[in-house]
Amino acid sequence: MRSRGSQNRLSGNSFGSRVSALIFTMIATMATIYVAGRLWQDAQSRVYLIEQLEKRTSQGHSAVSVDDTLKIITCREQQKKLSALEMELSAARKEGFVPKQLSANDGKQPTKKILSVIGIMTTFGRKKNRDAIRKAWMPSGASIKNLAEQKGIIVRFVIGRSANRGDSLDKEIEKENSQTNDFIILDDQVEAVEENAKKTKSFFIYAVDKWDAEFYAKVNDDVYVNLDALGGVLTSHLDKTRVYIGCMKSGEVFSEPGGNLAMENRE
Repeated sequence: MRSRGSQNRLSGNSFGSRVSALIFTMIATMATIYVAGRLWQDAQSRVYLIEQLEKRTSQGHSAVSVDDTLKIITCREQQKKLSALEMELSAARKEGFVPKQLSANDGKQPTKKILSVIGIMTTFGRKKNRDAIRKAWMPSGASIKNLAEQKGIIVRFVIGRSANRGDSLDKEIEKENSQTNDFIILDDQVEAVEENAKKTKSFFIYAVDKWDAEFYAKVNDDVYVNLDALGGVLTSHLDKTRVYIGCMKSGEVFSEPGGNLAMENRE
């Protein structure tokens, strides 16, 4: 026999179990519907993307990656800057401004700037020294042009004119130059020992007027120059202004008969 209280407890437990089962079933059903809905949305998105990709491909377009998009944006920004610079340049030209390179070339395409112009100070009767330099470190023929184009270095022998203008000394240099084409002949400069300082100054004036270079150098015809090393040294000073490389002293220049030029050193 069961008492009324026991029956009530059994009925309560059974009712509670059915409610719990019903709630669990409802939650499971809702979760299933939610997951199915998300899967359906993802599937629809994939279908849409595939259709768009196929559509673009059939029209000859290609998919654009994020990197490609960034490149396109960068190019557009650079194009805007370039357009602004072109407008500024156009305005400057209207005001009469012409870049140095363009004015020197009569408006033609500017040439590459020269790194250095090297003048080798030579004189009459020194052909053996010049030939030795040509064999040792100074290019000749087409190579001298390649040196300027590839490394930006121009090398020339520098000499003045004989005191007796047009004599055999001048003719020997002109003949040699016609064969080698590697001289700077200073027409207004007399070739003499006492004129060496003035000759050097005349060379620099000539070189600056003829070539737009970063550096201008002079050496004597008894010096060996390592052009690669020199180019490296000069390149390392390109970020500086008014660079002087070499020995610099102050004082009065004087000379003795039969001797070399000297300079009084004043510290």
